[in-house]
Amino acid sequence: MSSSPYPKLIEKLKRSHLLGTVSGLLGWDEQVNLPTDSSDQRAEQMALLAELGHSAAADPEIGALLQELESSRAVLDGDQQTVVRHARRDYDRVTRLPATFVSERARLNSNAYHAWARARAENDFPAFAPFLEKHLEMARREAEYLGWGDRPYDYALDKHDPGTTCDVITTLFSELKAGLIPLVAEILSSPHKSPSGLFRGFPIEEQRRFLREVTERLGFNYRRGRLDVSLHPFCEGAGADVRMTTRFNEDEPLDALFSSIHETGHGLYEQGLPLSDQGTPLGQAIGMAVHESQSRLWENQVSRSRAFWTFFEPRFRAHFPTQTQSLSSDQLYRAINAVEPTLIRVDADEVTYNLHILLRFEIEQSLFRGDVTVRDLPFAWNERSARILGMSPPTDSKGVLQDVHWSGGMFGYFPSYCLGNMIAAQLWYKANADLPGLEADFASGNFGRLLGWLRRAIHSQGRRFDTLGIVRHVTGEDLSPRYLLRYLRERYSPLYLMGDRKNEV
Repeated sequence: MSSSPYPKLIEKLKRSHLLGTVSGLLGWDEQVNLPTDSSDQRAEQMALLAELGHSAAADPEIGALLQELESSRAVLDGDQQTVVRHARRDYDRVTRLPATFVSERARLNSNAYHAWARARAENDFPAFAPFLEKHLEMARREAEYLGWGDRPYDYALDKHDPGTTCDVITTLFSELKAGLIPLVAEILSSPHKSPSGLFRGFPIEEQRRFLREVTERLGFNYRRGRLDVSLHPFCEGAGADVRMTTRFNEDEPLDALFSSIHETGHGLYEQGLPLSDQGTPLGQAIGMAVHESQSRLWENQVSRSRAFWTFFEPRFRAHFPTQTQSLSSDQLYRAINAVEPTLIRVDADEVTYNLHILLRFEIEQSLFRGDVTVRDLPFAWNERSARILGMSPPTDSKGVLQDVHWSGGMFGYFPSYCLGNMIAAQLWYKANADLPGLEADFASGNFGRLLGWLRRAIHSQGRRFDTLGIVRHVTGEDLSPRYLLRYLRERYSPLYLMGDRKNEV
């Protein structure tokens, strides 16, 4: 197809993508390096880049090329059809958003982030509320522009996880909740309690060296990425330039370690996407739930396993000989798999973590239905926290202000975390069926077979499938909470319930 418009379309798509990567790097810099009093200028920079990016993505020539390809009698192969299908969806979405709206939203994102950071530090929700109200109003406007005016929350969900709806997620979450609540109650009533107070005085520089060793061993390529510090850990970038962040506390070394492993899962996905197709749907991630499945699989199924620590415990002790001198292997493993309710989502263990997502899913539905106003959010949050988590936050900083997501207008994002946990568990059992001996691999420090399997099954697929479709393609089954519930019982029953009581699927 040398005379085809297809190569021209690819060129246009890649140019638009490059502008997006520049904006992403500025966003990363804003949370990692930006001087305190430079936020106003950064907001204007982000607004300008958003305008340029929108102009490139809404280039009328892209529309003309798509129309020519869609009406042409020339035969497109399967991958080319995938590119054209997704490019049409993306183009239609971006062209329906006015450039002024896009720049206004980018400016709001930057200003709201700094307002949130101040509000959380000062426990001052009213100071952040106007920014959140504006975000909610813009989210509804965006849905209206795109033809989802009667279902704005479904639009928010579909943006992050194509093919999902509020009804689909509600069904999955209801089934998960029915099995999860009794499991949490069993574990919390167990006489075998999680150990506490085991970690004190772990030097930050030594933590940094250890987690670099771990993340490199898992497969992250530091020649195409880096790890820095931010208020809230995240991963930004794609392909040849992936930026990850974590945070450190001398008395909580596992926090930095597991948040780094989590972000490494995201980074491995981005580094595993086909570099030659970067900027096209064949070189882009499916959505946030699949992305989260990669981070959670490495963080939980892999890195909290006994096999993983068979290899890394001696290295952990070598980095921190004094701090671990009186720490037994059993205490370390129990601390790694501690189950302890917490008000803070990012500190939650993997058993209770999904309860935090159920809380946020309820809140966001109420916001979009109009049942709860932004000004009422602290009260609504505290009420649901008491009902779902069994505790109420003493301050808004530990409640409604704890997450960064709403400062960027990222409604519909939170369910991705729980969906990602479900996908991770389902992939885990499929990987073990396809790759006998994975635990022995981990015990010897070999993570290459699992990474290679994920590269083939998930990373190399780009956007050929939607969120639910990739699960069916890889595992042969629809997404189900049963695998997550089975995994949690198999991991935690021996520690807390005295017996390996499996929920067979």
